[in-house]
Amino acid sequence: MAVIQIKRFSMGAILLIASFAVFATPARAQTLIRDAEIEYALRRLAQPIFHAAGLNANRVKILVIKDSSLNAFVVDNQHMFIHSGLILKLKTPEELQAVIAHEAAHITNGHISRRLLNMKSAKTAAGLGMLLSAVAAATTGNGAAAGGIAVGTMSSAQRVLMSHSRSEENSADQAGARYMAHAGISPSAMVDVLDIFRGQDALSVERRDPYALTHPLSRDRLRAIKGYAAAYSPQGKPDPNSAYWYARTRGKLGAFIRNPKWGLREAKKVGFADVALMMQAVSHHKTPNLKKALKAVNALIAARPNDPYAHELKGQILLESRQAKAAAAAYARAVALAPSEALILAGYGRALLAQNTGPSIKKALGALEKARARDPQDARMMRDLAVAYAKSGNNGMASLATAERYAIQGRLKDAGLHATRAAGLLPRGSVGWNRAQDVIRAAKAASKRR
Repeated sequence: MAVIQIKRFSMGAILLIASFAVFATPARAQTLIRDAEIEYALRRLAQPIFHAAGLNANRVKILVIKDSSLNAFVVDNQHMFIHSGLILKLKTPEELQAVIAHEAAHITNGHISRRLLNMKSAKTAAGLGMLLSAVAAATTGNGAAAGGIAVGTMSSAQRVLMSHSRSEENSADQAGARYMAHAGISPSAMVDVLDIFRGQDALSVERRDPYALTHPLSRDRLRAIKGYAAAYSPQGKPDPNSAYWYARTRGKLGAFIRNPKWGLREAKKVGFADVALMMQAVSHHKTPNLKKALKAVNALIAARPNDPYAHELKGQILLESRQAKAAAAAYARAVALAPSEALILAGYGRALLAQNTGPSIKKALGALEKARARDPQDARMMRDLAVAYAKSGNNGMASLATAERYAIQGRLKDAGLHATRAAGLLPRGSVGWNRAQDVIRAAKAASKRR
């Protein structure tokens, strides 16, 4: 995935970093759930859709917002967001793939690119009172490997920016149905998804789901989608593992954000023994019952010994149960199996940091630096990286990591203060010093805009 690096940080870059568009004084912030297993499972579900659409699955990141309302949207050509409420509402993998196909069509049809270009020159943007910045949330505190990026709630200004016209919706529906058919998936799932939103137009704006506000619904649109579903017959066979990846996505997400009783109850219905064990491990961990959680996760590892996400889950359970040494061992196995997974590397670094010994801090710093190189937008990882630098005696880099974390969070005034401190401690002209200068410039530009 191509990501805008901090060294190119500017007010223009802020627009495109990860979560996009948080408006001034949002009513509340919502946490973007960051979980390596969920994101991987979503990639697997999206892969045939993206292939049919001509998109590179490694360049379009699907991220989950922790929000019970129903919504999905794209903000640029590289980031797609789906609310947790929508994932848990959908009943089949085909319905989730229908959502992905529709949003992918907004990318391929150029709807987002045109909107960003128009907004660049639009004088009305300032009048809407928008503060365009990327922000990151602290950890959710529920152990869901979250702690990534937060976005503001759906304000009227945000709806203006993100709403699609009827013509855009119709073209995305048609293209999405075509992508599904090419992937061997019945486009009739698109009809099933829209059926969820029927009757929304009769509700007041405050009571409607965001999807109904940004994706216009009408009888004509539903009639057209039924026509597309009839016209495009699935070609070839769908991925036989889609039900499995959907079960892993929905099972882990629901087990973490819903009541433990829900996870234990749904584990009995899921239909995949290993997914049931994962859900039981998460649910018992949340209770908390460490003994039962470890029993379930060890059984999961026995069933899937080479699955990095099973070992990562064990590491998370142990770390959050204050067993740092054992957690680091579990994370180390996960890293060995998936050395490029930034979120797993970040968890490994966090576990090593928790041991708080000289050797462990040195190892933690190495793991966290690798995580940052792969995903510099993870604020929780950046916080841990700052601590690791500080404990290693490198106060300049500690200040820089803190500055970059605040920049990700949209706290550019604080970012500027820490970047100035970093610039005074780091060798002039070094990579770190140059990164600090970019944050300072971004902070000054934000101050002038205010």
